[in-house]
Amino acid sequence: MPSDLGSPAPAAIDLGLLSPVTVGHDAAVSDGAVLDALVSAEVALVRAHGAIGTAPQSAVDAVSRALGWESESSGCRGHGIDPIALAAASVAGGNPVIPLVALVKQRVPSDVRAWVHRGATSQDILDTALMSVSRVAGAQATDALRRTERALVKFISANGTQTAAARTLTQHAVPTTVGLRASAWLRGVRRATERLDAAVRQLPAQLGGAGGTLASFVEIAGADAAARLPAAFADAVGLAAPDAPWQTTRWPVTELGDALVQAIDAVGVIATDVATLSRTEIGELAEGAGGGSSAMPQKQNPAASVLVRSAALRAPQLGATLHLAAALAVDERPDGAWHAEWPTLRELLRLALGATAHAATLVEGLRVDEAAVDRNLGLTGGLIVSERLSIVLMPLIGKPRFDALIAEASGGGDLATLVRSMPEAADLDVDALLDPVQYTGLADVLVASAIVEHPPATGAR
Repeated sequence: MPSDLGSPAPAAIDLGLLSPVTVGHDAAVSDGAVLDALVSAEVALVRAHGAIGTAPQSAVDAVSRALGWESESSGCRGHGIDPIALAAASVAGGNPVIPLVALVKQRVPSDVRAWVHRGATSQDILDTALMSVSRVAGAQATDALRRTERALVKFISANGTQTAAARTLTQHAVPTTVGLRASAWLRGVRRATERLDAAVRQLPAQLGGAGGTLASFVEIAGADAAARLPAAFADAVGLAAPDAPWQTTRWPVTELGDALVQAIDAVGVIATDVATLSRTEIGELAEGAGGGSSAMPQKQNPAASVLVRSAALRAPQLGATLHLAAALAVDERPDGAWHAEWPTLRELLRLALGATAHAATLVEGLRVDEAAVDRNLGLTGGLIVSERLSIVLMPLIGKPRFDALIAEASGGGDLATLVRSMPEAADLDVDALLDPVQYTGLADVLVASAIVEHPPATGAR
């Protein structure tokens, strides 16, 4: 649009307008957060030099103070570097660290500038910054998953024993319970939580110098100090100490990506089930606050489920891209594959933050319509226990007669009357045999084992 029409200044390309699942949940992975992590990595390197005695404490203090260093957990704030200008300057060299170093040096006293980025290469700073951002965002997503776990336990305790229709390949199968279905969600979320927490805790700093040999650090301070520097750097930035430089050994990225995909999968299953079971013609579940429609005022859309599901549909492809990029991480720094990881990992973190937050809210407000559950359970007139009938009746009447019985009942005959009309069934308690409540197997045992770490609340039905 021409400027004389009064168009506003260019806005950020992605404010979440087309990604509502992430809106309000992605501050931890914003460009501002990444920039803070980049500056923090540069300061942490100076502090690491100070920790092993290769840099004077006066230099450490001056650099830390000039760039707003607060602590290992919070890093740098108030450094005054403009992310828009930095992004524009990053094009020439292919990454933001090259122009960042010049900007950082401008902000520190001239007599300590030599210690900024001393011995490091761009990948040391960028990989470390992305791991720092991932640590914060991954911890937030893990907390949201734990919140979902707690909400699921509460939901199971309140609704867990109600018998419901299980569905396989979209059709009624056998009786189950609301609690057993939800306990499957709980097990999936718990496993994802454990895996994501482990992946986040092992995220390492990166420090290898230009080619991963640490030669520059050996030259600066000697072999002993160079060997100790990566652990000191990791400690200063709050990450795990690397076993070795991992410039083209990208397991920190792929294992984190896999854990993020699994976390989004786990909440995506919940969202998909809730969306299906909240359909008007099923109506067994409802979100605490449904979303409206622009054209149909009667609708209460399962908005949270839709948002979580949207993330679950996008996440696997992002995880696959991380693996593809890692597989092509050739030489000692790859040409393009490394660069492809940055936005991919950030978007995956962003989806995990949004999906897990919405999932927690979804489960906390989830409601069961008991009448709808009972109505649906009885839709087939008792045929939902056909498996049980086959086990009991087939030895008495044979398969051909049993098949005929089911066919007649499926055609509209009353199953209970048809069974009672058989002489072979004279000694059977037909009402008990056809009662779905009495054919849920070990559902209660499986539910109890799922929530064993969280005793059910009193008053569970």
